[in-house]
Amino acid sequence: MKFPRRLLLILFVSLMLISLRSLAADETNPAIVPTRRIELFNGKDLTGWKFFMRGNANPTNTWSAADGLIKCTGQPTGYLRTEKDYRNYELTAEWRFVKIGPKADNGGILVHMRLPDKIWPLCIQCQGKHDAVGDLFLMSGAESKEHRGMDANTPLVKHGESAEKSVGDWNICKLICSGNSVKVYVNGRLMNETTECTVTSGKIGFQAEGAAFEVRRVYIEPVK
Repeated sequence: MKFPRRLLLILFVSLMLISLRSLAADETNPAIVPTRRIELFNGKDLTGWKFFMRGNANPTNTWSAADGLIKCTGQPTGYLRTEKDYRNYELTAEWRFVKIGPKADNGGILVHMRLPDKIWPLCIQCQGKHDAVGDLFLMSGAESKEHRGMDANTPLVKHGESAEKSVGDWNICKLICSGNSVKVYVNGRLMNETTECTVTSGKIGFQAEGAAFEVRRVYIEPVK
């Protein structure tokens, strides 16, 4: 079937306008590259963060800020993510499990998260499941050299035994997001690394998927 030349021209111009609008939006909201330490949690409230919950559930049943902590009940399922996008940074999160149980022991740290918000967004997840912290998931179409050819639900398994502390003790997760690579350290031990990632910037978030946990600090710094 042949399309009239005028119709093809209209379609071409429309596509060009859509592309230009997208570029303009990206230019007005570029990903931030930190030049100093940026505290993502102010210790008082969740200013600078957004919620997304499965089934439009009330996020206050899952997330709160009190006693200088971000508190997550683990249910209903969803996530808390930054309003802003970031790239080329070292992310440090100090967190602990409050309580775990059968099928209630999961969470995660999300980096390079892209819109639209959904369960689950395009991103790279540092697994937050008890005894599996440090596994890496390439989610909703994200890909990397080490993961290429693997099923989307198959993680890059952490290197060695778990470096987590006991439930109730504080852990330190450091994610070094440099260029197109992501490294994960748990309590000072290198647990995983992936390269040639297809996403290299985006929002930062915490996943609620069963486990009750708390975060006392979360900040980014320039890559050393």
